[in-house]
Amino acid sequence: MPTSDMKLTDHLSELRKRIIRVAVVLGVALAVGLALAVPAIAYLKARPPANELVWHALSPWDGIRIYMQFALLFAIAVTLPFALYQLWQFAKPGMTETERSATLKFIPLSAALMGVGTCFAYSVVFRLSLAFLTQLNQRMELQETYGVLQYFTFMFNIVIPCALMFELPVVVAFLTALRLVTPQRLRKWRRYCYMLLVVASTLIAPPDLLSNLLILAPFLLLFEISILMSAAAHKRLKERRAVWEADAMKPV
Repeated sequence: MPTSDMKLTDHLSELRKRIIRVAVVLGVALAVGLALAVPAIAYLKARPPANELVWHALSPWDGIRIYMQFALLFAIAVTLPFALYQLWQFAKPGMTETERSATLKFIPLSAALMGVGTCFAYSVVFRLSLAFLTQLNQRMELQETYGVLQYFTFMFNIVIPCALMFELPVVVAFLTALRLVTPQRLRKWRRYCYMLLVVASTLIAPPDLLSNLLILAPFLLLFEISILMSAAAHKRLKERRAVWEADAMKPV
């Protein structure tokens, strides 16, 4: 068999091995999520704002749907860092030593930022949005009847995008380490990125100025942190490149 075919076969075999590992971890995490789903739902029901509501099942499927949603989201959240590590291991042979060390540290940082983003989204954004909509319903003299599936779907639709938004610094720094993004380019795009963040916060937040500012401010701060992290990563790359060039020019 030709060498190129052997290399392709090796790559496919390695990729298959990584995918199987991720699938096994996902299966185990899903089993744990199924065991923790009911206690997690009960915990959220006992805390504000859910403890002030009367929940209803509007369909026979509502209970099992929300049960599976919790289990699946838990499994994905637990498996994601492991999947990123397996992806890094698969791509490691094609990276330089600098790129390996620069990209590996983003995996735990990504998990930490995801946790912070989830807490912020649930504690601030979700509660503000629900409070605003509840007040609006009361002004319109509407009788509120919340289905459990509708309540948690509304919560997930707010929490998940906000949590992903907190990954912005890691994504930008990772792309900088791979030389796909530069801090100069980010500064050039700043005004357009600000406009996109304003639109995103407007879509997520209730339509009042205070809520918009409370949500927009962290998003803008995340973007500025992304520029700083990109600048730091870009500086380290330039310093290491200068060292390599100096070593290459030394007489043997």
